[in-house]
Amino acid sequence: MTVPAMTDVIDLSEALIRCPSVTPTEGGALDLLQARLEALGFTCHRLPFSQDGTPDVDNLYARLGTEGPNFCFAGHTDVVPPGDAAGWASDPFKPEIRDGRLYGRGAADMKCAIAAMVAGTDAFLTSNGYPKGSISFLITGDEEGPAINGTPKMLGWLVDQGEKIDACLVGEPTNVTTLGDMVKIGRRGSLNCTITVTGTQGHVAYPHLADNPVPKLLKMLSALNDDPLDHGNDHFPATNLEITTVDVGNATTNLIPAQATARINIRFNDMHSGASLTKLIEERCAAVMAGETQGSYDLDISVSGESFLTPPGLLSDVVAGAVKAVTGQDPELSTTGGTSDARFIKDHCPVVEFGLTNETAHKMNENALVTEIRDLARIYQEVLKRFFA
Repeated sequence: MTVPAMTDVIDLSEALIRCPSVTPTEGGALDLLQARLEALGFTCHRLPFSQDGTPDVDNLYARLGTEGPNFCFAGHTDVVPPGDAAGWASDPFKPEIRDGRLYGRGAADMKCAIAAMVAGTDAFLTSNGYPKGSISFLITGDEEGPAINGTPKMLGWLVDQGEKIDACLVGEPTNVTTLGDMVKIGRRGSLNCTITVTGTQGHVAYPHLADNPVPKLLKMLSALNDDPLDHGNDHFPATNLEITTVDVGNATTNLIPAQATARINIRFNDMHSGASLTKLIEERCAAVMAGETQGSYDLDISVSGESFLTPPGLLSDVVAGAVKAVTGQDPELSTTGGTSDARFIKDHCPVVEFGLTNETAHKMNENALVTEIRDLARIYQEVLKRFFA
């Protein structure tokens, strides 16, 4: 099979940025990728999914080869809204190169990384031919949104089809200051909790006739926040609890309110699970209320992702080695940052994340260094070379 003309990573990056693919709109980005991957010999499957109460989402799975091992590049073509266009120096969906940087929505997160995956794969096939194994792409249009009709359902489809992924690299922007400084080998979990305490409204001059919920809420927050949940371990920082808001909504100076609400977020390491932290919150809040004769409370807890770790080994060695071969840097193996679709993929195969720097992700005038985009394509090519070696 003849491999078509080499993919230019900057041309493809610009073409993807031109697609207005704000979640959940496909915007032509997946059409563009499908055409390019099919030209390289990939078999492509478009996987639209929907669910009551959620937007319809289009997704793409592409595979070259039928044998194992199957190395998968994963990412998303959807982007966050650009915000006030007046705050951009150029149209967010009309890519522009200025002072060696490519500007446009999705440049950092993560259209240029997807372009680098395609260009790196193209260069690998040109130099090495088709591997003894498979290369695949798992590209969603739902990562920046609810993440319901994207990667989770695509992975379910793969299982139903008997498709197996053996290793995965997600192209999220992982680097802090320069390309090559960080590879993510895990992520912290995230738990959100809303605490609502209900009392009895009354006059501040007659507190015995009312029941103030605010002191009870403050005791609960103190019980949750005062003692560290852990001190971290070899791969994770300490679990972090943040009180994000406390709301009473009382504009009257002489009124005891009837209700008080607070929200907390916990970013947790692999010493905990969503279930264990839920139990801890329930127990500590119940202990506060055990000494009270009045009032009631309610907890609304949701876990948006569990913590996970891909222990240092073959996959991280391959990626870190490729990074050093191109940039000369030994990347830190880190678990910092927020959640990503790797939290779903980790249930199916080892997964690590490596992409561009994250300094301008989601910001106005989002951009990436042209030299780093080209180097990222070279890193992805080297990853494939080392993995299939």
